[in-house]
Amino acid sequence: MDFQILQLIRVLGISVISFLTAFGLTPLVFKLLNKYKFNKQIRASIDAPIYSQLHQKKAGTPTGGGIIIWGTVIGLALIFLLFSLVFNHIFSYLDFINRAQTYLPLAAMFIAAGFGLFDDILGIMGIGPKGGGLAVRNKILVYLVLSLLGALWFYFRLDWNTINIPLVGNVIIGWWYIPFFMFIITASAFSLNETDGLDGLAGGVSLLAFAALTVVAFILGRYHLAAFSGATIGALLAFLWFNVHPAKFFMGDTGSMALGITLGTVALLTNTALLLPFFLFIPVIESLSVIIQMTSKKLFKKKVFISTPIHHHFEAIGWKESQIVMRFWIISSISTSLGLVIFFLNHFLG
Repeated sequence: MDFQILQLIRVLGISVISFLTAFGLTPLVFKLLNKYKFNKQIRASIDAPIYSQLHQKKAGTPTGGGIIIWGTVIGLALIFLLFSLVFNHIFSYLDFINRAQTYLPLAAMFIAAGFGLFDDILGIMGIGPKGGGLAVRNKILVYLVLSLLGALWFYFRLDWNTINIPLVGNVIIGWWYIPFFMFIITASAFSLNETDGLDGLAGGVSLLAFAALTVVAFILGRYHLAAFSGATIGALLAFLWFNVHPAKFFMGDTGSMALGITLGTVALLTNTALLLPFFLFIPVIESLSVIIQMTSKKLFKKKVFISTPIHHHFEAIGWKESQIVMRFWIISSISTSLGLVIFFLNHFLG
């Protein structure tokens, strides 16, 4: 059988295994989140009265459900590796841990998930500014530190100093690759974190982005990376089964932070970082709405939107939550498809 067909079966098979594993683990995780009162706190806020009013009914819903996603991916990676060492054969075929392709995204996912879980715990305990966990500036500082470590590894250990400009070609940017890397990781993490505010929104948008990057990795022959992304897709599908409106639990920062940083890492590994605005179009719009709102309030003492991120603005003008999510999914699917079209044109005609 053709090698690429075998690899395609492998990626799809791992995705299915990941879905079934995450789906089977969800009731246990849900039970543990409830047992230890890992519940979302919606506190009254003078700075965000509209958000507090719209989401008060969600208070008490378990959060931290992102554990299901990254726990499944990292757990399967370790299980496949262990079994491949002991039994070989089929498990070596499933093993997707690879130094060149998946060490960094696996490490990024695990470390970011840990910081996100810490932030979720602070929020549940009512610690931090307004009792909501880490302040935005502290989260950005975490993103910058993590991205700096990754940037130094890419630049000095992997000798990576080139970016691909779609339909133009590769451009060597030298040490500027370090701040470029930091911007991509920080922006993707911040943007996805801002998107996580409605049932199924961040999960659906992330699913489409990972699907696109799985295709990209596969076309580029990065089959271990494609398998890793496929495992993430499977886990995300299982998570979404329970997270669509009305959500049984929320992703939490442990999910959004892990997914955001991992998406940025995979895009950088495939040298498609400049296509991320297409793959993550909705998160880009969400984060831009926050930046515009903050800038306008600071400079002109006036709000542009009723509430931000922008999905709260649409809630405030009367759109139903499920309506917003579905429409944002549609927009995201269109932008992601456009990004893939550009990638294919760049790859086959460039």
